Amino acid sequence: MKDTKTKKRSLRYMFGSLLVLVTCSPLFGGIANVWLTRGDQGSLLQSRPDVTFQAGTGTHATKIEIDATTSYQVMDGFGAALTESSAWLIENELTTSARDNLIQELFSASDGIGISAVRICMGASDFALSEYTYNDIPVGQEDWNLDDFSTDRDTYDIVPVLQDAIAYNPNLFIIATPWSPPAWMKDSGVLRGGSLRWNCHGVYADYFVRFIQDYLSYGLEVNAVTVQNEPLKDSTALPSAGMPTHQQSAFIGDNLGPAFSAAGIDTKILCFDHNWENWNYPLVVLNDPETALYTSAAAFHGYAGDVSAQSSLYDFFMNNSGRETEIYFTEISGGGWATDFTGNLVWGLRNVIIGATRNWAKTAIYWNLALDQNSGPFLPGGCSNCRGVVTIDTNTGSITREVEYYIIAHAAKFVQPGAKRIYSDSVDGTIETVAFRNPDGTEVLIALNPNDSSQWFDIQRGNEYLPYRLVRNSVATFIWDAAIPGDFDNDGVVTFDDIDDGISDNGNSFFDYLNQAPPQAIHDLVSTGASAGVIDQADLVYLVENTLGSVIGDLNRDFEVTLDDYEEFRLQSGSSSNYFEGDLNADSSIDLKDFAVFQLNFSRIGTSY
Repeated sequence: MKDTKTKKRSLRYMFGSLLVLVTCSPLFGGIANVWLTRGDQGSLLQSRPDVTFQAGTGTHATKIEIDATTSYQVMDGFGAALTESSAWLIENELTTSARDNLIQELFSASDGIGISAVRICMGASDFALSEYTYNDIPVGQEDWNLDDFSTDRDTYDIVPVLQDAIAYNPNLFIIATPWSPPAWMKDSGVLRGGSLRWNCHGVYADYFVRFIQDYLSYGLEVNAVTVQNEPLKDSTALPSAGMPTHQQSAFIGDNLGPAFSAAGIDTKILCFDHNWENWNYPLVVLNDPETALYTSAAAFHGYAGDVSAQSSLYDFFMNNSGRETEIYFTEISGGGWATDFTGNLVWGLRNVIIGATRNWAKTAIYWNLALDQNSGPFLPGGCSNCRGVVTIDTNTGSITREVEYYIIAHAAKFVQPGAKRIYSDSVDGTIETVAFRNPDGTEVLIALNPNDSSQWFDIQRGNEYLPYRLVRNSVATFIWDAAIPGDFDNDGVVTFDDIDDGISDNGNSFFDYLNQAPPQAIHDLVSTGASAGVIDQADLVYLVENTLGSVIGDLNRDFEVTLDDYEEFRLQSGSSSNYFEGDLNADSSIDLKDFAVFQLNFSRIGTSY
């Protein structure tokens, strides 16, 4: 599978016949760290000897090109669901020290696997100690003002685990999902099966608002909610609710979206939250004009269909309206139906970590974070042979790290929240990959060899390469430092957007760090004298004159220095400025000296790129 490349246009300037193009590349001889998990379990997230980039082009038939100047979605995280069952086991079936050590191991990137996204249940799923919602009242009664609303039950187990998890990973992304509205709001009057009554849309939207506000009071920001878990599954076997497309559209557009807006809540609303095979469901919901005012995001599960459905949805809106759809992958479980470590490792990497993200997913989330040796606790009628990411033996207190632990770890430990997926070749059935560029300038390649024999390949990055032999049925994560001096928006190339917030991909530029310590030492471009240790005007002048090539005089930012810029200069003349546009000689004022600099550059620089 090979992405169609749409490269970000690099800034180019003409100096007579000299073309200056600033691109990204680590220094020759750069080091990559390697972490390996083998299907035969001979290595389990094991650090391997470092490997070194070499100048030139590799000679192996399989080449994996990496190109950070072509980027895709921004990642929110990798992880699993903290169901009530998972949280209860962690809080009640481990000693205090074992509990604390497990939370650190799961959520710390430096001392563990760095889980960066969790899904929680708004009330009971099938993995709870008993059925409940946040507004349970006696049969036959109603509570239109939500006087009996309470999230206190979550404070016993779920909230304490989340609070400690955030201490290790402050950027933890939390998605919340209801399995059922309160029984009194449903046409069935029970949690198992039925649908939300239409006249309860408004109060149910208030229910979401109260939930988010309560969690904020616990110090927990809920970053996203899905409207209904598996809305096409109206089952009497477990807490559930059917919700057809027209009802979900109406609820989001007429009630939930406006309620969030009125309450000042910026939590994302995700539609759907069901299997790939029914991707027409979110297409219908997101195509509704009222719904589109409040969401352009959909969540997927991986129990039926193909992961390419995510791209089908994304491409539909991009091709027909130029609208970008945010995709979230929110559930898949291992279990007793699939016990082969090798097969599960390959499937999980291929479909969840690599497949979901190459098909636009911003998260990749497994189901239960922890279950016991009996696949529980679970409600009668629920999944009786699901497997947790870890298994906690309630008899001995021992913890088993299941294959899903290692699948998640190969991404979560290395790919930081806010990372961008970047271009990488992926050769189906040979070496399958996905690549990311982290906010700190490091780059990550996750490579899967699904074959029964070892595979040689070359990681090709610009004019350098790294040869590697990946053993059979295994996954390797490579990480290397690719930070570039002056690349303030961390898009892998130094261009005009590193000065201008308005055209920067992520809204970061030089001016976000002005008069502050540099985000990384390499960005302190002038590190002597008074300029040492701070981003200031001297760094800007260096960036403009030495890194970008001369952009001085391009006052209207059209990537050419022409008489149009003179008019802009005239308008600024006489003002005082710490901004670089008209202050061409960087003396904090705009005057005739700057005009002289303008004239000099106008005579040197022709038209444009």
